[in-house]
Amino acid sequence: MLPGTGAHAVATSLPHVVAGVEAATPTQILLIGPPGAGKGTQAVRLGIALGIPVISTGDMLRKAVQSDSLLGRAVKEVMERGELVGDGLMTEIVADRLSKPDAQRGFILDGFPRTVHQAVALDRLLGARGRLRVAELSVPDDAIVQRLSARRVCGSCGANALPNASAMGTGTRCPCGGTLQTRADDREEVVRERLRVYKRATRPLVEFYSGRGCLCVVDGTLAPDLVTRRVALAVDTVSV
Repeated sequence: MLPGTGAHAVATSLPHVVAGVEAATPTQILLIGPPGAGKGTQAVRLGIALGIPVISTGDMLRKAVQSDSLLGRAVKEVMERGELVGDGLMTEIVADRLSKPDAQRGFILDGFPRTVHQAVALDRLLGARGRLRVAELSVPDDAIVQRLSARRVCGSCGANALPNASAMGTGTRCPCGGTLQTRADDREEVVRERLRVYKRATRPLVEFYSGRGCLCVVDGTLAPDLVTRRVALAVDTVSV
């Protein structure tokens, strides 16, 4: 859930930045970083500011299953077995999403690619569509642990929030009336394991994109509005 200032306020405060980023067509941005770095929040903010869709792995998987298409049924079978969706199937889902009309002007990717193998597949998908701008949100491990241990999730609508965040109301209740709860995977030992997995599997993406000169690094510990501004400025200076 976005802080009280709101993504619309950020958009109006970035006129020159947004104009610069939109100058290239399409605008293709990839956000990478450890769990809890704020990728989801920043993706939504940038999507509103730039007028392009946010494409997240979780949303794509849920929509694929709900579609009851051949691809969706394949995803459902994998998930029902408790397995991770493989690179090939995940790439098919992303390819289908990128083919939609609203993604032709650009998009913001959150959650794909997670590995270098998937990054190579993304290269093939993009083909001649234009350059990809990659922003890494950098946050120290201890800050991630502290941030996630303080996060609360609404048991009814699923919204994420920090306790007493203005956008979520006060106390232990969500504006929808649901109760704010601690996520099981936000316990310190679980978070540190997730960080180890990230460094092992996803961190190589940083080296992959850094070597191509299309990566910018933004301090993810700053206030959300400032992070949004810095990402918008940074991605306008990198290209492939």
